[in-house]
Formats: sequence, C-alpha cells, structure tokens
Amino acid sequence: MKRDLTKISLFIVLISLFFSCDAVKLVPEGKYLLTKNTILVDSVETKDAGVYSQLAQKPNPTIPLVGIPFGLHIYNLADPQPDSTYYKWLHKNPKREERLIRLLSKKQVDQIDSSYVGFNKWLQKSGDAPVIISEQRIEKSVERLKRWYASYGYFNDEVDYKIAPSEKKKKRATITYSVKKHKPYFVGDSIGEKISSPVVDSLFQITKANSFIIPGKQYAANDFVNERDRLTILFRNSGLYHFEQDYVGFEADTVNTDHKADITYIIPDRKITEGDSTRTVPFKVHTINEVRIVTDYSYENRNKSFQDSLSYMGYKLYSYGKMRFRPKAITSAVSINPGKIFKDIDRTLTYNQISDLRIFKYPNISYAEVASDTTGKLLNSTVLLSPRDRFTLGVDFDAYTSTIQQFGVGFSGNMIFRNIFRGAEILEISGRGSLGSSKDAGDSESKFFNISEFGGDVKLTFPRILFPLNTEKLIPKYMSPSTSVSFGYSAQNNIGLDRQTSNAIFNYRWKSLKILTYQLDLLNLQFVRNLNPENYFNVYKSSYSRLNEIARDLNYDFNNPSTDPILEIPDETTVFISDVLNRDLYADNVAYQEVLSIRERQIRLSENNLIFASNITMTRDTREHLNDNNFSRLRLKLESAGNLLSGISSLAGLNKNSDGNYETLGIVYSQYVKAETEYIKHWDLDGKNIFAFRAFGGIAIPYGNSNSIPFTRSYFGGGTNDNRGWRAYDLGPGSSGSVLDFNDANFKLALNAEYRYTILGDFKGAFFIDAGNIWNVLDDVEIPSFRFDGIQDLKETAVASGFGLRYDFGFFVFRFDVGFKTHNPGRPVGERWFKDYNFSKAVYNIGINYPF
Repeated sequence: MKRDLTKISLFIVLISLFFSCDAVKLVPEGKYLLTKNTILVDSVETKDAGVYSQLAQKPNPTIPLVGIPFGLHIYNLADPQPDSTYYKWLHKNPKREERLIRLLSKKQVDQIDSSYVGFNKWLQKSGDAPVIISEQRIEKSVERLKRWYASYGYFNDEVDYKIAPSEKKKKRATITYSVKKHKPYFVGDSIGEKISSPVVDSLFQITKANSFIIPGKQYAANDFVNERDRLTILFRNSGLYHFEQDYVGFEADTVNTDHKADITYIIPDRKITEGDSTRTVPFKVHTINEVRIVTDYSYENRNKSFQDSLSYMGYKLYSYGKMRFRPKAITSAVSINPGKIFKDIDRTLTYNQISDLRIFKYPNISYAEVASDTTGKLLNSTVLLSPRDRFTLGVDFDAYTSTIQQFGVGFSGNMIFRNIFRGAEILEISGRGSLGSSKDAGDSESKFFNISEFGGDVKLTFPRILFPLNTEKLIPKYMSPSTSVSFGYSAQNNIGLDRQTSNAIFNYRWKSLKILTYQLDLLNLQFVRNLNPENYFNVYKSSYSRLNEIARDLNYDFNNPSTDPILEIPDETTVFISDVLNRDLYADNVAYQEVLSIRERQIRLSENNLIFASNITMTRDTREHLNDNNFSRLRLKLESAGNLLSGISSLAGLNKNSDGNYETLGIVYSQYVKAETEYIKHWDLDGKNIFAFRAFGGIAIPYGNSNSIPFTRSYFGGGTNDNRGWRAYDLGPGSSGSVLDFNDANFKLALNAEYRYTILGDFKGAFFIDAGNIWNVLDDVEIPSFRFDGIQDLKETAVASGFGLRYDFGFFVFRFDVGFKTHNPGRPVGERWFKDYNFSKAVYNIGINYPF
C-alpha cells in the first residue's frame, strides 16, 4: 500500500510541476493572476459562502486536494492568434503554400486554417481564462460587500482591500478585503401603516401577527422581501386579482432614532392608466364567473369554430372536433371553480394537476374581466389544453457484462395509450428481453447465446381514487390522486434456477403537498417459481465447493473417487446432505452445523415464494427541477406481508404442513414486516461543486409462517450505487468475509458521502466515502459472524473510499468510479484498516447517472 501511495504522490507532484510552469503565460507584464481571496470581518477571517459570493472576481477553479487549475491550463494551450500563426507558418517558406496546394487543393489548405482556428477556439471555450486582478472589479466587489452587510442592518459599514503580490511566484497575487461592520440598526418599537383600500387593510389587520417585520429585531433586508411576498400571496389568494407585488412598499426613518429604523407600510390604491391619464380606485374582491376549457387547442386551429361543446358542474367544455374526454376527467384536474373568489393558487394547482395527468402538454390559463359586468368584480377563466399524442412507442437497447453473463444484450419496448376509456386513463404495455452467454449455464454444450430472459408488464392508471366509498374529502382533487393496476411476468432460461416471476399490484398515489407524495400498495402480490432447483449447486459455486471440502474431510465414499473427488450434482449432493443431517454419516458438530446451514440456504433460495403484501411509502422531496442541486429527499416505507392469508388460514381451520406452516396453492407463503428509511441531501457549494450525502436503514423481520425473508425482499451490499469498494452481493453479512456467491441478509445500514466538482465543462470528478454492511437479525441464521447481536457489531461496518470521473451528456451522466476497501470487516480484527488499499484490489464501477 505504501508503494502505491508513494507512486500516486509522485505522479501528483510531477503533474503539478508540469502545469505550474505556464500558468501565467497569458498574464501581461505588470498584471497579476488572482490566486486567493480573503475576507476579514472585524479583523477575523470569515468562511461564509454567502459573503464570498459577493466578490466580482474569484480565482480560477482548481481540482480539490491537488490544487491544479486544470481549466486554466487548457485555456493556456490555445494559440491567442491562431489565424496569424497559421499564415506566418504557411508563408515562412516561399514554396510551402504552393506545394500544399499541389498536394491537396486551395480549398483544403484554407480548411486547414479554419480547423486550426476552430480547435484553438474550442480550447478557449472549454478552459478557463486567467483571472487577472482588475481594480474596477475590486471596486465592484467592495460595493457589493457594503450592500451585503447593509442588508443586515450595518448601514455604516466600511470596506477596504489590499493586493499582496506573491514573493515566490511571479505574476501572482492575493486580495484581502477588510470589513468593519460598526453598530447595527434594529426595527423600531412601533410600526406604521398607510393602507388606502379598505379590503386590503382588513386582510392586513387579520394577518399582521404573521409579519416578518418584528419590532426590536435587527434589521434584515430579507425580512422585507419575505413580508412583501407574504402579503402579495395573501391578497392574490383572497380575490384581489389586480394586486401586484410592486404595490407593497416600506418607508424607513433612521434620523435621530438611536440606531433604530422606524418602519411604515405603504400600500396605495390600484392605479389604472387610460391613454395619457392615470386614476386610482380601491382594490376589489373578484369572483370567477365562468370557466371555459378548450380540450384540443392548437395554434393552427385557434381561429376555427368549435364543433362540440357541453356544460358540466358549472364548467363549459369546447372542442374543435368531437369531444374525446368525459367532462369529469377534465374538470377534476381544474381547481378554478365557477362562483368562487379568485385565488392565484388555483391556477398553480391546475397547472400541476393537468401536468400530472400526462395527457396534455403544459396548459395555458388566462383570466379576463367580464365586459358586461357593471360591478367590475367578475372574471372569466379560459383553460387551453393541447393533447399529447394519443399513442407513443419507445424502444431501448444495450449491451452489458455481469458476474453471471460474460456478454449480454438487452432490449425493451413500451407503448403508451392515452385516454383509453375517455376518462384520461393511461394504459402502458411494456416488454423486455435479453440474450446472453454464460460459461456457468446448465448446458455446457449450448450455443454462444445460451441464456435468455423475457418479460412483460401491463399497467393501467386512473386519475382518481377507485374505492367503494367517496374519498374526495380525505384526498381532494388538488392532491392529484391516481389509482394504478399492473400485472407482470418474466421467465428466465438457463439463468440460475430458471426463475419465473409473476406479480400484480393495485396501488393509490397522491400528493398532500407539492413536496410530499404518498403511495399505498393495497395489494402487492408476487409469485416466484424456480423451474430448475436441482441446478442449485451449479449456480452457487461457493456453497458447492465448501460442501466438497466437508465431504473429503469426512472421507465420504464418492461415486467417482479420485485425487480430488467432487460430489455429483444433483443426486450425490442430495444424498450426502441427507446422510449428514440424518446422522447416517458421522460428522462433528462444526461440520454438521455447516452442512445444515448450506441446506437451509439451498431450501430458501430454491423454494417457490408467494408474497401477499401491502405497503405504504411517504416521500418528501424538495427538488424543484432536474438542475436543482440544493435539495433534500426523505423516503419512509413500511411493508407487511402474509397477515391476511394467515388470518384466513386460521379462521378456516386449515391444516399446517409437516414443518408447521400454512400453505396456499401448495406454497408456503411469506409472512414478515419490513421498514425502510432513506435520507438524501445535496448542498450546492458554489454552482460548480456539490456535496451529496445519503443515509439508509432497512430491516425485514420474519414471523408466523416464515423463518426467513424471501431472497427477492432481502438486502445486499456492494455495487455501483452502494458500497463501491465491493461488487454487488460481495459484501457481508457481518464479518463473514463474503463466503457465499450471493450474500444477502435482512438488516442493512448504509452511509454515503460524495464531493462532486467540475474539472472542465461537462467533465466532472468526485471523491467519495461509502460505509455500511448487511447482517442477519431475528431470523433462522445462527452463525455468529453473520448476525447483528448489538451495537458492538457496528465495528463490522465496511468502509470504502475512492474517486470517480463523470461526463454529463445532458440527458444522462456516464460514471466511472474506483473504490478501495478502506475498512474490511471480513479480515481478522487488527488487520482491517487499509490492508486492501491498492489498485490491484480496487473495484472499478461503471454506471449511468449519479448513485444518489
């Protein structure tokens, strides 16, 4: 490990020396490259990112830890005057241009010039121009710093600066800004009001206790911004259609007030401009008169006449062709209600609800005053809906490798049918398949593509809650409720045990808030059938190898004895296990327990599973859009399986099998409770660097009809999106050292932290630390190294660290990560830290998009 660290350090030093030679090659004489900004506030250095964001000049970005301004060096590689350089070279030799034209052509010689110029422009665009210290930008930074601290009540603040050239490196300098805040101002003890319209004043008085402007609190500009936003939202959601944010103003008197700002609200009447004259009138509460919905609007038919129309619950629906939608399907997504007062929030809710239907493009919603209304209080609302294509088809194809398949190709396709029953329903039909090659397949003489998997799913989504009772009061339409019914089936051939999986799901989904989503799987049924269980030991090689070792140690009479005998699959392995467990073959307690464990795992992984579950998932996601890099996401999930079948079996007085378990359709159904929580947080540090964190915890406890958790519902560790120092299924359980082919357990803890930074444009880098493990708890596994018996077992947490490179293509991110085993709990105590920290034992991960 020391040798590897030495090599890495030497490489970094050499690269640093190489790049440091020409960092200032484009910095003019008498000028300086900015290398660092420091801000002293009352003589103490601050690290506040908000304060540094005010500076108009910042040093060239560097690669973290290494400190190399990679983008600057790329920019410096470019020729500042490529066109003149090329012609100077071309005409340096009098006959060079003539020879090139004869060899190529005049056009191609000119194209060489264009290519050379284009390449240098690409280098400049991809890199970062040197940040040369500018007095003008420094003065701009000084003014920004003054305004920043003034916004927190330091109206008399002072800001100065000092440029310090480097004594060791030429043409480099740092800037130190010094801020003196002085005594801050506070909001005065009394707050005045000048509000002209009676209705505005009435609404203000009712809610003034919620004001952000509090007497005695230190002045903060953000409080006034928040108060202006609060009042604007309040008034526009209380019927004041014409109210705008600019109507809310404040006066602050700081003359002879002993550092107190006496605040007065200024909210005038509405201004109406007619020609060259302007008049004012009090604000009025507006009411919705009509809501008109055009269900098939397009720019091309905007001037055509409607061919179909109808009225429903006060709404008027129009169509340029035949009406294709049931009225309730559309009006249920519209929160603007005839006869109700105007609320700005209703427009936002309508946007969200119509988008959630996935039937229409982004709608256009407008309001207009009713010309014939003499009171001036009525509004008509128009909702223009543009339908998406009724049918869409998508296909996908990829190639891959895995621990099971040396080479594989996958393909999938899906069809979406919108408004299938005229009620804005969506029918999705998808199919998938793969062909692969595996040397571990059951038939060793098969063709190159000797394994395959095919499957399909059908999903029907209704934009409402399907339930015998009315649920609108409990889950109103603004929560965008939906009901989905789906069925799926997949079958494997020559993959493992040739598993067939059938599933059926009936679930509800709704949003109680913009950031809070619930999904209730009322029924989640899964049936797993293994067609080839006798192939178990051909698949799980580690268990098979250990079984052979035990047989040799016991001097077992092999069918085919040799210097290195092995048990024949499947008959001889079955006989050997039976002989040991039935005590027909003597084995000490250690060997007996190992064979028993192998047999129990074989049963669990090769038996058919029937899972009859229900679950509820709550997700709180503050992410506003795909480019939002400052958000948090919390997911909580609770699942229960087998309780309904257990109750029915008990009430019906059904008989249990020889193992004391109930069966349904000849299969022992699973019974367990499972809980999961996941928290993800992203911090956008400066627009180019992001710190991301994830914490996960999950536990599944079998009881009643089960002694263990089905393989499809258990946890595993390792892989590209988990602990990247281990391959998938290669971590744990506990301190066992990954002795099995596919290691799984029913309890998992995981922590991930990642620092993401920009190297050059869309080329990104990352440093990461992953920690976690899986354990068995409260199930039938008795091996101590597998189990979690208390908080002391947290010392078996596996830790990986490493680095990664990514390229952002816009619609997806290609990711390459290198993970090193930093703390390996599979090793003996005292030999776990940094014993596998080298490139020969690193795990190389290729993934699509970020891991969290």
